[in-house]
Amino acid sequence: MALTGRAGGPPLVAPGTSAAATRAALAVFAALRHGDGAVDSALPGAEVLGERAALFGRGRNAPWSVGGAFRALPAADGHLGISLPRPDDLTLLPALIEGEPGRYPWRAVAEWARTRPAADAAARAQLLGIAAAAVADLPGRPRDEQFRQRGERAIIMRRGGFRRHRRPAPLVVDLTSLWAGPLCAHLLGMTGARIVKVESTRRPDGSRAGSRDFYDLMHAGHACVGLDLTTTDGVGTLAQLIDSADLVLEASRPRALRGLGIDAEATVDSGTSWLSITAYGRAGPWSDRVGFGDDVAAAAGAVIIDEGEALPCGDALADPVAGVHAAAAAAAVLASDRAFLVDVSMRDVLAAALRDPVEAHEVVRGPDGHWRVRTARAEFPVAAPCPRRAASAAADLGADTTAVLSRWVGG
Repeated sequence: MALTGRAGGPPLVAPGTSAAATRAALAVFAALRHGDGAVDSALPGAEVLGERAALFGRGRNAPWSVGGAFRALPAADGHLGISLPRPDDLTLLPALIEGEPGRYPWRAVAEWARTRPAADAAARAQLLGIAAAAVADLPGRPRDEQFRQRGERAIIMRRGGFRRHRRPAPLVVDLTSLWAGPLCAHLLGMTGARIVKVESTRRPDGSRAGSRDFYDLMHAGHACVGLDLTTTDGVGTLAQLIDSADLVLEASRPRALRGLGIDAEATVDSGTSWLSITAYGRAGPWSDRVGFGDDVAAAAGAVIIDEGEALPCGDALADPVAGVHAAAAAAAVLASDRAFLVDVSMRDVLAAALRDPVEAHEVVRGPDGHWRVRTARAEFPVAAPCPRRAASAAADLGADTTAVLSRWVGG
């Protein structure tokens, strides 16, 4: 809540129960990894939702996102959520708006979006590889074709072959980047899994260029392998490493790895579990849509309408909520004797957490000057995000390549 609202204004209560859903998923994860009734005091709680912002030193920033790269703009029939975090996104704007954006690109995009249906504007942006979505009219109730085709299922699991490996400390090959996937890997690593983070030497994880404290928190203690995935040898080595894994974590659009000749379905049928975290799910008409945590959250309905503007809720809320639910799903498949293909839709996981109504409340400033939320039953303070800190630094790109390949790939 401390991250929702206008810069300099009061905090606002987001729709739904994202914090409660996060705590519940973490409890399921702990039970699956440690046994029913087990309590792991080292595991985090709902603070995972705000710790990235805390480590970056960020706060409420509406109408912009906490990170500053997202806005929900008025469209002809609602709102268009759009993220422009990458330099390449700005170079694509002339093609998007069919004109020059000039000195103020966000103003130009806003003028363009105002006269277009939100779904049409989002579809055009997606054709260019720009992360955009129509904002759901009701929290947790998208009405698009992708949501309907998935049958409102946030996580879809397909059973494969019997597992080839059943190690006490499972080997997890982590192909993910940014936040949701690394958070899933981080939680698995905290509970005894061996995590091998694989990066392309040509295109390393972009999070390395952000907050070092946050990157260390997500990846400390994980082995790091660097491979040149533009070469036959690099792709072949990756395939062998995948064959050695108990579980593969992946967060790219399905066509990306298929283009390298790596088939998730075949991997699962041969006995290695595969967990895929994507913006909207790996199957369906939106399987190749790109999304970041803020625009995906808006697509789930995680916005507050304030003075006619749609304000984002939290910091890239779809990322951490999906990450902890993915970890619970990963723990479930690691407890099975069968391999599974796990399809996690970030948008749909968050949507499920947004459907419960918010209790009637008011936000007030206490005598101490701090914001508080008052309901009919209680009053409690709005706590600032409080991050955890990594015990050590994360490994450099490729630092463990030789050791990992010697142990797990061989010959």
